[in-house]
Amino acid sequence: MNAVIENSEEPILISQIEDGIARLTLNRPSQYNALSKQLLTELQNALDAIAANDDVRVVILIANGKAFCAGHDLKEMRGSEDREFHQVLFQQCGRMMQTIAEMPQPVIAQVNGIATAAGCQLVGQCDLAVASDVSRFAVSGINVGLFCSTPAVALSRNMHRKQAMQMLLTGDFIDAETACHYGLVNTVTSVENIETETQILAEKIAAKSPLAIKMGKRMFYQQLNMDLGKAYEFAGETMACNMDSEDAREGIDAFIEKRKPTWQGR
Repeated sequence: MNAVIENSEEPILISQIEDGIARLTLNRPSQYNALSKQLLTELQNALDAIAANDDVRVVILIANGKAFCAGHDLKEMRGSEDREFHQVLFQQCGRMMQTIAEMPQPVIAQVNGIATAAGCQLVGQCDLAVASDVSRFAVSGINVGLFCSTPAVALSRNMHRKQAMQMLLTGDFIDAETACHYGLVNTVTSVENIETETQILAEKIAAKSPLAIKMGKRMFYQQLNMDLGKAYEFAGETMACNMDSEDAREGIDAFIEKRKPTWQGR
């Protein structure tokens, strides 16, 4: 376990790896797990380390306290009038979000509580999301005179544009079922079952070929910005490369022989 201290005895980020599943826990409960500059730094470092760790198959992002993440730390932001400070802060957050999309392992958000502004962005940027039925979501910057431009990037890539724009323009909360209907989260479950549901999903993914997951995740995000012809060309080339791998040959042989495959990651 790795712990990072923020002017107290409590860690602001807890990192655990067990059986190929990494758990990163946001631990600023009294600040509603707001994304301070330090927490963003530690998240970036942890994600970079996990991305380079072939033993990790899946990442689960969790939070302690009543909130999953309340977005940026507004007190920290107001503590500086320097525009360059704010530019660097938002660039830092954007880099961390982009790392989630680019790292080979799928990242699952386990949301139990509110997720607002950049916290809602974080949910949207994760590859998958499981939410408890008490969770609520909003991009509420507009309520304090700040349009949530960076969260809009993640929302517009998950939801219909009119649903995303309504959230961005009103700052209103939506409940977990609505978030699931909109496409922001995959599954809604009870508070009592959320850890089990997330673990089942993580284990299901961790049991697949790590090479196929890595290639497939990269292909999925890259093809989104291509026209149809280019997307099929790129996807076809990816499948051909995947088919030439040891894992694909092992997987097909295991299917034919009615046995479990042994993945090599090659």
